[in-house]
Amino acid sequence: MQHCNKTALFVLFLSVIALCGCEGLVPRDTASLLIPRFHRSEIFGFVAGLGTTFAGLPDLLAMLRRRSSAGMNPRMAAIMGVFQILWVYYGLLIASRPVIAWNVIAVFINLFSVACYRHFVRLEKARQQT
Repeated sequence: MQHCNKTALFVLFLSVIALCGCEGLVPRDTASLLIPRFHRSEIFGFVAGLGTTFAGLPDLLAMLRRRSSAGMNPRMAAIMGVFQILWVYYGLLIASRPVIAWNVIAVFINLFSVACYRHFVRLEKARQQT
C-alpha cells in the first residue's frame, strides 16, 4: 500500500513539473484560417454545438417513423428545451454566436419533439377508445 502512495506522489510531482513548463503552450484564440472573420474558438463552438444540438434528433425521427409515442420521454425534451432557452440568453449576454445559434435550433427540436409526443399520445388514446 505504501508503494502505491509513493508512486502516486512521484507521478503527481512529475505532472506538476511538466505543467509548470507549459504556460507558453496555451493556444491563442486567433482568427480562423478558413474564415478570417471568425475566431478559432467560434469555429470549435459551432462544431461542438452541432453534436449536442442534434443529439435528440434520432429519438424524434424514430418517433415520427413509428408514428407512436412509445419509448419517448417528453419530460427530458421539455426540460432540455427550457434550459436551452437559458443558454440562448447566456449566449446573448456573452455575444457568442455558436451558443446562440445551436441552442435556438435545439429549442425548436426539443419543442417539436414534445409537440409530436403529445400528438401521438392523443392519436393513441383515440384509437383505444374506438
